[in-house]
Formats: sequence, structure tokens, C-alpha cells
Amino acid sequence: MQRYSHYGASYAPPPPAAPVEEIHAEPEEVYTEEEEEPLMEEEPLPEVQQTGGAKEEEEAPERQEPVVQEAEGKASPVESKNGKKTEAAGAAAGGGGAKYSMFTWFVVLALLGVWSSVAVVYFDIVDYDSVIGKLTAYDTDGDGDFDVEDAKVLLGLKEAKRRTVGGSPEERTVQEKSEPVSETANQRAAEQRDSEEAGPESATASAPDDEEAAGSQDVESEIQAAVPLPPFVEDDFVPDDPRDFAHSHEEETNTIDTTGVLVEEPRSEESLVESGRYPTSSKVTQEAEAEDRPEPEPEPRGESAPGGVQEAAGTSEQQLQEKLREKAKKKKPKLFNKFDKTIKAEIDAAEKLRKKGKVEEALKAFEALVQRHPQSPRALYGKAQAEDDVAEKQRSNDLLQKAINTYREAAELPDATPDLLRAALKRRAERQQFLGRMRGSLATLEKLVQSFPEDVGLKNDLGVAYLLLGDNKGAKKVYEEVLAVAPSSGFAKVHYGFILKSENKIAESIPYLKEGLESGEPGTDDGRFYFHLGDALQRVGDDSAYHWYELGHKHGHFASVWQRSLYNVNGLKAQPWWTPRETGYADLVKMLERNWKTIRDEALAVMDQSSGRFIPEEENLREKGVWGQYTLWQQGRKVGTSCQGVPKTCSLMERFPEATGCKRGQIKFSVMQPGTHVWPHTGPTNCRLRMHLGLVIPKQGCRIRCTNQTREWEEGKVLVFDDSFEHEVWQDADSYRLIFIVDVWHPELSQHQRQTLSPI
Repeated sequence: MQRYSHYGASYAPPPPAAPVEEIHAEPEEVYTEEEEEPLMEEEPLPEVQQTGGAKEEEEAPERQEPVVQEAEGKASPVESKNGKKTEAAGAAAGGGGAKYSMFTWFVVLALLGVWSSVAVVYFDIVDYDSVIGKLTAYDTDGDGDFDVEDAKVLLGLKEAKRRTVGGSPEERTVQEKSEPVSETANQRAAEQRDSEEAGPESATASAPDDEEAAGSQDVESEIQAAVPLPPFVEDDFVPDDPRDFAHSHEEETNTIDTTGVLVEEPRSEESLVESGRYPTSSKVTQEAEAEDRPEPEPEPRGESAPGGVQEAAGTSEQQLQEKLREKAKKKKPKLFNKFDKTIKAEIDAAEKLRKKGKVEEALKAFEALVQRHPQSPRALYGKAQAEDDVAEKQRSNDLLQKAINTYREAAELPDATPDLLRAALKRRAERQQFLGRMRGSLATLEKLVQSFPEDVGLKNDLGVAYLLLGDNKGAKKVYEEVLAVAPSSGFAKVHYGFILKSENKIAESIPYLKEGLESGEPGTDDGRFYFHLGDALQRVGDDSAYHWYELGHKHGHFASVWQRSLYNVNGLKAQPWWTPRETGYADLVKMLERNWKTIRDEALAVMDQSSGRFIPEEENLREKGVWGQYTLWQQGRKVGTSCQGVPKTCSLMERFPEATGCKRGQIKFSVMQPGTHVWPHTGPTNCRLRMHLGLVIPKQGCRIRCTNQTREWEEGKVLVFDDSFEHEVWQDADSYRLIFIVDVWHPELSQHQRQTLSPI
């Protein structure tokens, strides 16, 4: 059974060395404090000291020399008989001195004015926006400012000019002829006056700082590949909020990994291997917080346009939905109720600190607001956002859990606006998923869907939550409901197609996966969907599969058309077939080939005495036939008591930690009966190489293809290949084929990487 798996990424202290970067995640939006530029060093102004008039000027003539030369642009002064300097132009001594002093004062005042203007702008002494906004209220002639003409009108000395202001800049009629720049300024001033006349609700809806649905993007990585994890720290684990479990799924109590490092939903045995292959991408599960998904509106059917002209019959349903979606995105959420508007200035001040990246100061400001106004939903929501930001900055799970609780408190207040309720609960669900609280996230999303039953986006998120829990049936029901009301939803289509393919309904899944990818909707451009569409097309014999693999490669999901693993470390050597010397594990290969009969005999004994130890392959990779596996190590750990049946084999393997410690691989026996065909497929990661030791190989009919090269096994010999490349197996012999599979770390991975990579 295929699972839509998810790996949590809760905060943990940084490891001793830099963690491995497996993928290039989309940059997260982090509010950082603006760096202040160093204060400008003022150059000494000799003119400022000249405050004594003509008399003082005569006592210090040398200080004025550069001013006169620079300002007047005249010839250099020459000395007179009494030793005083005079202008070379021949001006009289008395007249020249007075003229010199007046010009100096003019220069001094001009420079003072310039420096004062610079200081006002640089140090932001005057809030020009507010001043201009207030003065435009007295703008009677429509020129965008307050001037002498406006004052005359206010004093009754002049009659105001009549003007017509429409609802939009295009509707305004300006009586006076002006330049294009002036006309634009008039339109902007008129727009501002219209917004003031519309009342506080209109002004509130247009305030950019406070109407954001959320403060920052979710920090969770786009998991196209497994994310390197820091060392285990027990103190980082944060328990669930008990109130999250008043839910139908509360009986499932042992599904959250308590390590606090890799928060992962435990997988059932029947889907253990498959679930690792399909990591969750944040492109599918997350959206930018500032853009809430629109509430779907009834699609116009047979309605007329405002001008009475009916819409063109060729307009597709998808285009109509896109228009509605764009229209809804333009609407800014209303987060302020009537009481919140009375303290809007205080909320704005705290929010401004948060937007500037001063998150600790913002948190203190919001905490003070909540203490004074505990019934303010907007203040509580701001506090939750600030706690969220500080948790991100400090990488604190404890503080993030506080933010999750505060989001709930804000949503539970009776006077919370619908937009605030939606924003708070949606962000809460995202942060719960980040901490691995999948059931809590599901409960939050179910509450959201109950509150906003017409919101298709929220239902899509709910379907993902079911998939993350491995509940494909629950997810399928949700997406069937979505497609019933929004049949062109690309997001719902790709997920519904994924579910159908996991049910082995190959042909049925293809149109949903294809149409969903072609829609280009957010959340559809994901490697898993290209992977499954191509795989489904291959299974029905459609060569267009490689077209979709190529698109997936161009979009950055696959390393190449052949190498389509999703859990990757960049920069590793990539080739389908390897020699023992190239791997660096020649000793391991020699040990296997020298002891192949011992290993074979133990495997045969297990097959004869307890054939039930060989479990059928459950990854849905077979077209036909019988394929059984007996696993000794998985994810770097022994599997139960499996080594008791083959003690010598396990004893030999324990000397090679590159195999037994490979957390992204397995050590197992594989038996394949005649008539078996394994579909073309790829492994989940490029972090391992796979060795096949031939134990019982029929003379003809057994072969394996990796990319475009096909080889056959030999008894007592080892084949080494990279299973992240496409490979396919045929068993057309008359008897069974038995091999020993040993996965080893890719030789170019460092010791630190091997320790920090998450298991698969």
C-alpha cells in the first residue's frame, strides 16, 4: 500500500558540524532586523562659526576665503595697503565688506536648510505620510497639496473650484489642465480622500501591516528528498496539547515519535518500504500565509454580464475559477472586530515591530496588549504570530507549542472575525504538522472545514492531513467531495489520482494525474506526481511516460530521466553499474564471494523449514509472479529475531558497518519464482549502492536491466548497481532464483552524513 508519508522537522539544536543539505528548499520568509547605517560624519562647516557680522569677518578673513571663492566664482582677493583683503574686481572697501557679509549669511542659511532637510529625512523625524494625509483633507482645488489657494478658500476669500470624483481614478473628472505627473498626484490624493470618507472599516481593510493572514511562511522544508537531521536531543520533545485529542482519532496513541528530532508517523508493516519513497513536499501541503485560499462562489451559468452581453460560450470552467480565485486573493482579510479597532494604533505599533524583525520586542508589546485587553482576538493573534517568529528564531519547540496554543485561544474568542478564525486555525494546523502532531492537525482542519464548508482549499488541506496519517480512504472521500463541487481542481485531481494508483487502479489514475499536472495549480508540481504518472503510463505500455519523466527532471524533481529517486544528496557520483573497486568496499565483496555457499545453505534451510519467513513483496512492483523476501537488517537495525535462522550469515555481516549501519538500506534474501516480472522502477535514494550475490541461479531466463544495460546473475558472484536508476527484472527460468541483497552507503558520503541522514 502506498502512503503519502511525512517527516516532521521540529526544531533541534544544531549539530557539531553543518548538516547535510539534501535538497535545495525554497527560501523561507524570515523577518530580520534592519541594519542601521552608521551615522554620517558631518564635515566641519566654517561658515557656521561666522556669527559676528562684518566686524568678526574682518578679524578672521582667512576663514571666509573659501566661501567667497566658491560662492562668487570671482578672482582671488588681493591685499590692500592696510593689509586687508579686497575683491580683485575693484569694489570699494566699505561696499565690498558689507556685500561680503550679506552673501555669507545667505550661504550659511542655505547650508543650514540643506542639512536640516537631510537630518529630517535621514532620521525620519517627520511622518510625511500622516502629515500629507491630514493636509489633503483641506485640499480644495484638487492639486494634491495644501497651498495658498486652499487657504484663501478656507478663509472665504475665494470660491472653491467644483470637481467630480468618481469611485476610481478612471472616473475622476479634473477641471484644470495639468501635466501628466500632476494629474496622477491628483488622482492619488482623491483616492485617499475617498478611503477616509468610507469610514474606519474601509481604512482597516486597506491597512497592509495588520491585514496579513499570517506573519511568516511555514519553516518546514520542501521534502523532495530526506532532510538531514541533527543529533537526538530528548529535551526538544514537546507533548501534544491535551485538547487536541478530543477527537475521533485519539485512540491511536503510539504514532508520534518522541525523539523530538525526526517526528515521523510510524508506518504499518504493509506499507513500511513504500511510505519512505513518497516524501511530502511543502509545495503540496503549504501555502503562503498571506494568501488565503478563496471561498468558492457559485459559478455563473447562463448569467449576463453587467452590460447585458452574455459571456462567451467558449469560456472554460477552469478560467472562470481562476478569475474567481484571483478576485478573492485581492480581498484582504478583515482581522479587526469593533473592539480591536479602538486599539488599532497599539496593535499597529506592535505589528510594525514584528514586521521589522524585532520579534522579541513585538512579543513583549503583544503580551502587554493581551494583558490589558484579554478579549481582543487581534491582540491574541498577534501574540501567537510573535511567539511563532521567536520560536523560529530560537529554534524552540516549547515556544512553538505556546504559539500553537495561542492560535487556538485567539480562534476560540467569541468576537473573532471569520477571517481571523480562518487564519489562526490554518496556521495552527501547519505548525502542528511541522511538529509532527498529525492528529492534532487533522482535528484543527476538520474544525476549519466545519466552519467554512464551502472552502475547497481547506478541504484539500484536510485530504492531505488524512494522507499524512496513512488514511487513504478518508482522503479519497474528501477529494471525491471536492471534485463533485469543483471538478477542475488540479490539486484534488493529482491527489485523487495518487490514491487510485495506490489502489492499483492504474488506468483510472492516469487522467487525474495528467490533468492535475497540466493545471499548473499550486501544490501540483511535485516529484511524486510525475513519478506515479510516468510509472502508470509505463505499466499500460504508453511510451509518453518518459515525456513526463523529462518534465519532472526539467522542473528539478529528478536528477535525470533515468535517476528518479526523491531522497537525494547532491553531488554524489551517479552511474548505474559499479565495479567492486569503484565502491571502495572490495573487502566486503570478497567476503561475500568467499562465503557464498555458507550463506546459500542457511537461506535454503530457512526456506525448507519455515517458508513463512519469506514475506511477499508488498510495494506493488510486480506485474505478475511470486517474489518473496526475508529481511535481516532494515534502516540500520536488525529485524526482530531474523538472525536466529541464519546465525553464520549475520555473524559475517556484522563485521561490515557500511552495510549493517546503512540507515537507508536493507540486507535480505530474495527468492523469485518462474514467470515473475518486476515493473521498471527506481529506489528511493541516491545515498546507497545495492549488491546482489547470486546463490541459486538457473542457467537461463533470469536477467536484470539497469537503465539501458542488461546483465545476468552468476552463483557466487556479486553485481553492484545504483538502484536509484531505473531497473527491471525478468524471471523466465524453469526454477526459482535466490540472491542475497546487501545495501551499502554511497562511498562518497562522509561519516557525519551517514550519522545525520534520516532513515528510509
